[in-house]
Amino acid sequence: MYDHLTLISGRAHPRLAGEISTYLGVPLADVEVVDFPDGETSVRLNQNVRGRDVYLIQPTGPAVNQNLMELLILIDTCMRASAARITAVMPYFGYARQDRKDAGRVPITSKLVANLITGAGANRVLTIDLHAAQIQGFFDLPVDHLFAAPILDDYFRSLEIPDEELVIVSPDEGSIKRALQHQARLGGSLVIVDKRRFSATETRQANLIGGPIQGKTAIIFDDMISTGGSIVGAVNVVRQHGAKKVYVGAAHGLFCGPAVERLSKANIDEIVVTDSLPQPAASELGNLKVVGVAPLLGEAIRSIHRNESVSRLFD
Repeated sequence: MYDHLTLISGRAHPRLAGEISTYLGVPLADVEVVDFPDGETSVRLNQNVRGRDVYLIQPTGPAVNQNLMELLILIDTCMRASAARITAVMPYFGYARQDRKDAGRVPITSKLVANLITGAGANRVLTIDLHAAQIQGFFDLPVDHLFAAPILDDYFRSLEIPDEELVIVSPDEGSIKRALQHQARLGGSLVIVDKRRFSATETRQANLIGGPIQGKTAIIFDDMISTGGSIVGAVNVVRQHGAKKVYVGAAHGLFCGPAVERLSKANIDEIVVTDSLPQPAASELGNLKVVGVAPLLGEAIRSIHRNESVSRLFD
C-alpha cells in the first residue's frame, strides 16, 4: 500500500512523528541527528531512500533557528541520497509572522525561509494554519495548507454548549474570518474584541463589538498563542462584559516567555490547542487540553503519496 514511502523525523517533535508513523503503519527511518561541540548539526541517514517518496516531519517552532536549520540539512541529505520526492511536513511554520514590510528597512523573513526550503531541495510543503495564508505564494512549489479548525470544533462540539448560550469571539479585527468559520460549524453568536497594537510585544484590548455576552459561554479562537498577551486581554474584556464561562482555542500553542504565568492567572475555564508543537506547558497549565493532529497529517501524507486530492481534509 505504501511502496516507496519513507517517513523521517527530526528532533523537533519526535512524539508526533511517532504517532503519524503508527497511524500510517509505516516505520520511521533510521536517521542519526547530533550536534557537534561547536553547535553544528550533523545528519546521517542509515537506510536507502533512492527513488523514494520522503516525508520529513519537523515543525519549526522554538528553538526556531535550530529546528529550521535541522530541517534544511535533512532535506539536503535526502536530496543528495537521490530521493524521488521530498515533502517538508511542517505542522508549525516558523517566521510566518514576518510576512510583509510593515516598516522601513525590515526583511520579509517568511519569504527567505521559503527560498531556503526550496533551495535545499524540497519538492513540496505540508503545513497547518499558516499565520498568513499568502505565504503559500512565497513558494515556487506546491504547498498543502491544512486547517486545525475542524479538530478544535469537534472538541468544543463535544461539550454540548446550547446554541443560545454560545458566543464565538474574535480576539481582533484580523481574526474575524476565522471566527466566522468556527461560528458556521458551532453556531452561536459572534463578537469582536477591538485590539490596538502599540509595538511588537504590546497590545491592548478595550471594546467589545457585538453581543450581548452577559451570562453566556465565550470561545475565543486564534491561530496561535505566543506570549499570551492578546488572548489574556480578550479574556479580560469578555469577563468584564459578563461572560459566564470562557474557553480559548488555538491551532498552535507556543507558550513563549511570560505566557504560562499570564494564562495561569487569567480566568479561563479551558485552553485547547493542537499538538502541532510539543507541549511541555501541559504540566504547568492544569486547564490545558491538547488535541492531536496526527490523523490529519497522516491522511494528508496518504493522499499526497497516492497523488490524490487533499481538499477533502479542509472540511
